[in-house]
Amino acid sequence: MAYDRYIAICKPLHYGSLLGSRACATMAAAAWGSGFLHAVLHTANIFSLPLCNGNVVDQFFCEIPQILKLSCSDLRAVQVLVVSAFLVCGCFVFIALSYVQIFRAVLRIPLQQGRHKAFSTCIPHLTVVSLNVSTVMFSHLKPPSVFSSSLDLVVAVLYSMVPPAVNPLIYSMRNEDLKDAVQKLMSSCIS
Repeated sequence: MAYDRYIAICKPLHYGSLLGSRACATMAAAAWGSGFLHAVLHTANIFSLPLCNGNVVDQFFCEIPQILKLSCSDLRAVQVLVVSAFLVCGCFVFIALSYVQIFRAVLRIPLQQGRHKAFSTCIPHLTVVSLNVSTVMFSHLKPPSVFSSSLDLVVAVLYSMVPPAVNPLIYSMRNEDLKDAVQKLMSSCIS
């Protein structure tokens, strides 16, 4: 998505040739392949962990951090976290570099209206990415001293349900009718 925005804003005349069906299929295959590889690595590693604290997970679904708390092997837990951190940081750096290039190109646009249109194209994607990254970071990077199964449950619900629920709303906020309806709803809720 960030690459799509980059091409649309920084190289609009080359959009058709750079983002043809073959390029889109290649990017989709790379995303699905890396996601599948990540899932297989986690699954294989988790299933081979020795569990010394029982096998009951105090959540409504099995999350990797919850299973790692039951494990006896700290080395394996570190391996899982390092692989995850490497993949997440790689994606984040790619998105950040794409947006740096996009913002550099947008700031060179001489007309204010053109800048506004370019920024309004990027803001929904940035909002969704920020929401996903911030909730996952809060979930996985909170200190171990802050252990509360109810807090873990709330955070798990927060990052697994809130971003997908607000995703359509965020992307549709460019629609003026919907924007007016949301503003009316917010003003009636506040009054």
